Amino acid sequence: MQLDPATLLVVNSTVTLLAGALFLTSWRQAPEERTLAYWGVAHLVAAAGTVGLALRGQIPDAVSIVLSNAVILSAYGLIWSGVRSFERRRPHAGLAMAGALIWCGLCLVPTFYESLTLRVMYASAVATIYCGAAAAEIWRGRAERLASRVTAAAVLGLHGAFYFVRIPATLLAPPHLHPNPLASPWVAILCFVTILFSIAAAFTFMALVKERAEREQRIAASTDALTGVRNRRAFVAAAGIALGAGEGGALLLADLDRFKAVNDVHGHAVGDAVLVGFCTMATSLLPHDALLGRMGGEEFVCFLPRVSVAEAVARAEELRRTFAGLQVPELPELRVSVSIGVAPVRDGVGFDALMRRADAALYSAKNGGRDRVAEADMPPRAA
Repeated sequence: MQLDPATLLVVNSTVTLLAGALFLTSWRQAPEERTLAYWGVAHLVAAAGTVGLALRGQIPDAVSIVLSNAVILSAYGLIWSGVRSFERRRPHAGLAMAGALIWCGLCLVPTFYESLTLRVMYASAVATIYCGAAAAEIWRGRAERLASRVTAAAVLGLHGAFYFVRIPATLLAPPHLHPNPLASPWVAILCFVTILFSIAAAFTFMALVKERAEREQRIAASTDALTGVRNRRAFVAAAGIALGAGEGGALLLADLDRFKAVNDVHGHAVGDAVLVGFCTMATSLLPHDALLGRMGGEEFVCFLPRVSVAEAVARAEELRRTFAGLQVPELPELRVSVSIGVAPVRDGVGFDALMRRADAALYSAKNGGRDRVAEADMPPRAA
């Protein structure tokens, strides 16, 4: 069975058009996701260019060869721009359109325009570069763990690899002009590959956007909006898991001293800045595996896994001293301090019991004059 190349191109254009419509419909539902708009426009542009290729021989060559291929090359530039937008990097409009613009310039050169081999090699090289660059952008952002990220990079990489293979294949077996300019077997292969790419890209890229939205919702639900550390519910859950591991450790319960006075004298904006400053400081001083959370108001809690009592107290003292030394040049009269209760983990003691012991230690530190560290069942240490 032999399929008409023009029919394959029309089918290709239809599938690409539907993929573009799907992206744009999703973008209308989530207008903040500009990535969907880039990918939608890219597919619509590619569909239009493919229609121009299908009309080869029926419309002027300036349209079917020069303009249609330029449009398709710009679509690959838009796909790359969409990936950069997804990775929250600034798209480069000039670079995205460079491949198409250079194509138009080269087509003004008779030697290039009259050589089908040169035209195929250049177009394939541009598609390879854009697909490869897009795959690299996706892979570069792998620190953000999304289930479909590897698949997306593979889809783009394989599509680029197809065009890359086409370059030496064109050199080894130069295409010949037939009475029907679409009769080359590469046209059928290209149609099938592009159809598969459009379908795979639609499913994969949509999945990426959905996974990121779900991830950000999970983070928002578990993060304190002001300070960026875990909220109470998320901390309790994480600490419960850490305690269940049975590796020991200690719980630090910290309360900023006389915080109400900071708000009353300097205003809530300064008070919020103090809360954020404490969390920033604590995050920088605590070990990477420490769990830090805000229990509410000016009270914070930290779980230190696999530490001795002495090390936990030393960490608490470091937090206390560093925070007490905080100075704001614009507010020379601002003085801040923190009291911390330390409760080491005991075998068979659950989170609630550990919190009660840390709270009792914190109460002891407050009663001892504030700006102190107190260990559970021990007298507070003087500042």
